[in-house]
Amino acid sequence: MLRRLVFNNSIKRQLGSRMTSNSSQKLSGKVAIVTASTDGIGYAIAERLGQDGAKVVVSSRKQKNVDAAVEKLRAKNLHVHGTVCHVGKKEDRASLIKQTLDQFGGIDIVVSNAAVNPFFGPTLDCSEEQWDKIFDLNVKATFMLIKGTVPHMQTRGGGSVTVVSSIAGYNPIPMLGPYSVSKTALLGLIKSLVPQLATMNIRINGLAPGIIETHFSQALTSIEEIAKSILSQVPLNRFGQPPECAGVVSFLSSDDASYITGETILVTGGISARL
Repeated sequence: MLRRLVFNNSIKRQLGSRMTSNSSQKLSGKVAIVTASTDGIGYAIAERLGQDGAKVVVSSRKQKNVDAAVEKLRAKNLHVHGTVCHVGKKEDRASLIKQTLDQFGGIDIVVSNAAVNPFFGPTLDCSEEQWDKIFDLNVKATFMLIKGTVPHMQTRGGGSVTVVSSIAGYNPIPMLGPYSVSKTALLGLIKSLVPQLATMNIRINGLAPGIIETHFSQALTSIEEIAKSILSQVPLNRFGQPPECAGVVSFLSSDDASYITGETILVTGGISARL
């Protein structure tokens, strides 16, 4: 465990240095919304989009988390605004969109990252209430956020949507069955929206992270026995770091990916995955 910790700390330092030295302005003039973006993968995405020139609206369910994230990002001279948003609430999604328009004048990039998992155990033991919560937040709220932001991207002449799915959408994780099914549903949502969004010059793609070291994944990464079992399936033999997802989203959001839509990029350290 100690050896892996030292190695991962070395990776984190390398990534931090790389992000600082390689930042560009390829997203200059763009406005981005990133949900669940005060920690983990979402925060890393918001930071990277800001470093690459975008104006970014970060959000979370708790005001103190929003304030802390905004303070950190502004300390890095990034152009950000923060707001409380529970993506499962219609009024919060509407407020997120309105504040983005009021602060920055438009929307070009949407990253749907928010997800929840209130259940751990055999799939058939999941209650109806837990199942509904997972699909309301992970799938329905993603669709409604896209639906609400598309008209504003259309008025800007186009845009980019990135939906954060998971390796679990391809390879269901034991004891996380309902969560895994919700992430598979997102892969279908991406594909189903391609034809309609393409007529509006809006691209939609997905990000499917493997096991990334965040608070959300602590149950899988912090217990030695579970961590060893997972790492035995990862050719790179380590867990991923949030910035390793962020660069992919910046690429998908930029003109470098102008002919890419309907795709999901796996960031898994080499874990084999297919539907």
